[in-house]
Amino acid sequence: MAKTLTTRQQVGAVLGVARLTFQTAPGAVLFKLFGSILDALLPIATTFFAARTTTELAAAYSGLPGARHQVLLYVVLTAALGLVMTIWSSIDRYIQTKMRYVVETRVSNRMFEHFLSLDFWRYDDKHTADLYDRAQKFSQFFAWVFDRIASIISQFIAVVSAIIALGYVSWGLAAAILLAVIPGLFVQFRLSRRQIKHWNQNIEVRRTLGMIEWHMLQPRLISELRLYGMVRYLLQLRARLRDKDEKKRIEIEQQTVPLVVLSDTLEAIAQVGALVWIALAIIARKQPLGQFLYVQQLVSRAMGSVSGLVSTISSIDEDVANLFDYEQFMQLPVRPKTGVALTAAPQVITFDDVSFHYPGEQSPDVLRHISLTIRQGERVAIVGENGAGKSTLIKLLTGLYEPTAGQVLLDGVLLSGIDTDSWHKQLGVLQQDFIAYDFATVRDNVRFGDVDAPVSSARLERALQDAEALEFVRKLPQGLNAYVNNWMEDADGNKGTGLSGGQWQRLALARDFYRAAPVIILDEPTSAIDALAEARIFKRLFAEGDRTVITISHRLSTIKKADVIYMLKDGELVETGTHDELIARRGAFYHMFESQIEG
Repeated sequence: MAKTLTTRQQVGAVLGVARLTFQTAPGAVLFKLFGSILDALLPIATTFFAARTTTELAAAYSGLPGARHQVLLYVVLTAALGLVMTIWSSIDRYIQTKMRYVVETRVSNRMFEHFLSLDFWRYDDKHTADLYDRAQKFSQFFAWVFDRIASIISQFIAVVSAIIALGYVSWGLAAAILLAVIPGLFVQFRLSRRQIKHWNQNIEVRRTLGMIEWHMLQPRLISELRLYGMVRYLLQLRARLRDKDEKKRIEIEQQTVPLVVLSDTLEAIAQVGALVWIALAIIARKQPLGQFLYVQQLVSRAMGSVSGLVSTISSIDEDVANLFDYEQFMQLPVRPKTGVALTAAPQVITFDDVSFHYPGEQSPDVLRHISLTIRQGERVAIVGENGAGKSTLIKLLTGLYEPTAGQVLLDGVLLSGIDTDSWHKQLGVLQQDFIAYDFATVRDNVRFGDVDAPVSSARLERALQDAEALEFVRKLPQGLNAYVNNWMEDADGNKGTGLSGGQWQRLALARDFYRAAPVIILDEPTSAIDALAEARIFKRLFAEGDRTVITISHRLSTIKKADVIYMLKDGELVETGTHDELIARRGAFYHMFESQIEG
């Protein structure tokens, strides 16, 4: 939960935003600060000359000598200030737009790079997810935060200068106006604090709401939602969650309405009182005629600036509080890139008495005392019931997680001591939840398997053929250049084509073939592909003798071709051997696949 900040912490956070913004675009920041001062002082100067114009007009009307020339001088000065304000406004808009782009680009880039470099376990950690949500919210509006800081500076200068300018007429009047706006400041700050507290307490509600809305807007999910009668249920659940968040926020604001009305009334009384006072002073000839316009404009500007100041501070209060979450998130340690760089695939992969449990969990280990060896060029199958620990074993093998006990070794070197990027370059991994790049064409979906190398048409076609995908790709209207989502459209107006689950799986498998990595890991790679096509795919895959192939599958026809099969049960390695050896043993492997064996 984002912390409630003291005034000192708020000031420090504001300075932190200003510092980072200045480091990003120093010229634009200085220009913005200079503009804030101009925005505050130019209207007061314009009001001063407009008031003097009114006074000299009355004098000229009365026939006083020289008044006519003074009127013309003040009119020209007022017009010149108006022109300066207009020109400045146009320049300021451009500078703001440019600065916002530069700052947003830098901050969002830092946020993305840092997020994608964290230790893998953090993506399963709720505390990290909550911290990321708040940090992301801040990063998205970082440039606007500085805009509001500049606005606060401008409004503060406007309030102070307006009070000082009123003191030029009467210091008693200036003090009365200052006292009248203090209650409004108090009420708005109180409301802001309550709203921040509500926001932080309802992060989970908004996350759930966002997930529900995302599911309801996915065309591929609509059929199940309708068939199971989930549409109305989710709409009602969405309404309840929205009420819990947004309706409660409105209720919080409603509770402060009496205080807001009271403070507004005090300000209105002060404003009317100031105008009555200056009107009586003019009638008594104690003040010149132009002072009425002067006082009226300054009182209005002082109160308007105070109202804007309170509103801006209220809006920035939550963002400033979230700056601490942003900084805390950016300080999370990233995965180190140091270590021995692999230049070739390892000859031997070893699990030495490996145990593992997910961070923060008090439950028993997901894997317990796993010891196995995988040699280069070997065809390995890892089998077991759901929840046996197969996918977790792969996460340890790929270096996404580190064992809580034991060691994973590549040619005798600890995997944790090897440069992760160099190890990943040796791997081709196709998981059950592979990425379907909906925004890309067939060509891109395949070549994304090796983006560091120049695109090769021959490699693309070979990969598609090996994955049994070439036939359906050739039937697409635009072939390799076809988008694989019916919501996409190319520059010539050709709409994309949606793919079936099996077609997507073949396309993802083609991406793996295109990568041509020396170590291939396949986690249920052909669950949506028919048995005959699967047999041809694995025949090609196993024919390449220099590759190490590690596959997880529940299909006996796939795993029976493996050189060695490792059978996991409840996180433990219970059997090892070839297909024929394990069948003859009549143990855990046999009982798991008994129905397929008999078939």
